[in-house]
Amino acid sequence: MKYEQLAKDIIDGVGGKDNIINVVHCITRLRFRLKDEEIAKTEELKNLKGVITVMKAGGQYQVVIGNHVADVFKAVLEVGGISSTHGNEEKSKQKVGLFGALVDTLSGVFAPILGILAATGLIRGLVSLLVSLGIVTSGTGVHQLLNIAGDGMFQMLPMFLGYSAMKKFGGTPFIGMALAAALVHPSLAGMTAGEPLYTLFAGTVIESPIYVTFLGIPVILMSYYSTVIPIVLASYVASKIESAVRKFIPDVVKTFLVPAATLIVIVPLTFIVIGPIATWTAELIGAVTVAIFGLSPVITGALLGGFWQILVMFGVHWALVPVSWNNIASMGYDQLLNLTFAASFAQIGAVLAIMLKTKNKELKALSAPAFISGIFGITEPAIYGITLPLKKPFIMSCIGSAIGGIIIGFAGTKTFMPGGLGLFGLATRLDPVNGPDFAFWGLVIAITIAFAVGFGLTYIFGFEDSQQEGIKIETEKTDHKEVFSPIKGQVLELREVSDEVFSGGHMGKGIAILPDEGRAVSPVNGTVVTVFKTKHAIGLVAEDGTEVLIHIGLDTVQLEGKYFKSYVTEGQAVKVGDLLVEFDIQKIEEAGYNMVTPIIITNTKEYLDVLESTTGSVNPKERLLTIIG
Repeated sequence: MKYEQLAKDIIDGVGGKDNIINVVHCITRLRFRLKDEEIAKTEELKNLKGVITVMKAGGQYQVVIGNHVADVFKAVLEVGGISSTHGNEEKSKQKVGLFGALVDTLSGVFAPILGILAATGLIRGLVSLLVSLGIVTSGTGVHQLLNIAGDGMFQMLPMFLGYSAMKKFGGTPFIGMALAAALVHPSLAGMTAGEPLYTLFAGTVIESPIYVTFLGIPVILMSYYSTVIPIVLASYVASKIESAVRKFIPDVVKTFLVPAATLIVIVPLTFIVIGPIATWTAELIGAVTVAIFGLSPVITGALLGGFWQILVMFGVHWALVPVSWNNIASMGYDQLLNLTFAASFAQIGAVLAIMLKTKNKELKALSAPAFISGIFGITEPAIYGITLPLKKPFIMSCIGSAIGGIIIGFAGTKTFMPGGLGLFGLATRLDPVNGPDFAFWGLVIAITIAFAVGFGLTYIFGFEDSQQEGIKIETEKTDHKEVFSPIKGQVLELREVSDEVFSGGHMGKGIAILPDEGRAVSPVNGTVVTVFKTKHAIGLVAEDGTEVLIHIGLDTVQLEGKYFKSYVTEGQAVKVGDLLVEFDIQKIEEAGYNMVTPIIITNTKEYLDVLESTTGSVNPKERLLTIIG
């Protein structure tokens, strides 16, 4: 148990076993869902040796470990005596918006199989490369067996997703596998032989010949090999059916009658309704992504390439990963997510420049393993440990990634198989029919230039380096600051505020809330520095230096303090949740004023970025803003 003590410390840091709803892992992170994130010891976790940093996004409490996350995950399960589905029927206290719930669901379904899918994709890509180079002859036993090893999982992908999706949705995983097995059953191919009975939707884009019926209901037969969306949606419905039938079937026969009843309902329902609708939806998603790419591959490449590392930092890239897999399944290739491929190379270019230029021995030593890890597509150690704490190198790597995305978009590179990361990913971009072509060599040029830009800009423009011995560079944690909600209400983007001073960002970045109740509490631990005479606005400075302005309503300064009651004075120390001011929402609105309340970080320019931590409704003391830098 090499990671026994680390596992114990992590379990304690997240609030103990009883605070864990469930836990899964992706390539670099332990992804916890906790009952209450407030009792987690975030700062202690960030400082643990073996933990790179801690992130909170998409309803998940993410402990970033690095390349050995699978070993730590296993140790966490063994030391804690828990399963990855531990307590999955319980709900978290954290409110998650629609997008956050989507990210949590997608990462829970796809993350468990990402490693093995990358491995099999790598094998398939290498087989194509060997055939293209003439090392292996197409059609030989070596070619066929290795190709099967690489392609088998992707062909039977619904079975793997059926397991992980049912597990995520709280159902029995093997029911999900049985459902998927029905979708890819070999006999389905023979059912479409001969003339169809009749045709549905004739003359439309979803024209469907009908070969069989079920109790008189037409069954639209489709191929579900390699598909993504049909099995995920069907598994969700199956989990609900299983939960319903479990309630009235006697315990003595539940073991076999619950799966039997579930499959009797869900299999026909999937073939008749869920499967066709999901397949058409998948084809529509593919068409939309092609259209987005077609509008301007260069601009799309610049945006997606430039911001990809930021999306990865917060784990929200999971919203795009299944889109890529779906495109490969429905069209045979993907171009959209391919635009991000240069990001890891731009990142390691920046790390190499730091390694060569820094005078700090510790930073130089830490840069070497981060560089090697990044070569193979694992960039969290480089981001959190090296470039982000130093600020400028991270920005330079984003610029290099954006330039790489532009070149990839121009070249029209395609991904033919989900697979390896970093250098290993090149094999999955190799056309299995035509071999190396303009699109492939365009990708090689893109990653080379992205690497050169990341390296060159970092080396030229530099970073704040310490030459003194004994001074520790903070390389094991990222400087993240949290600002909590001062008000209960509905969250709005700052650009939606009708006052240009706020919506234009002239006072700084932030967010706005439409209050549901007339009280505001402190969003930080710190000091009250300004209480306007009209009591409608309060300025605070947090202990970590973050400057926050709470402006209650728009143009409410004209009320001259009417309908407001202040509970603090300038210079007063406050904690998160301390009452600052009360106000009468009804009377203020009756007086003709808009109650939208901006919360602004007035020293925004001192940070790398200010990001929203929540959407939808929010309560006091819930995370509202995350400040990076």
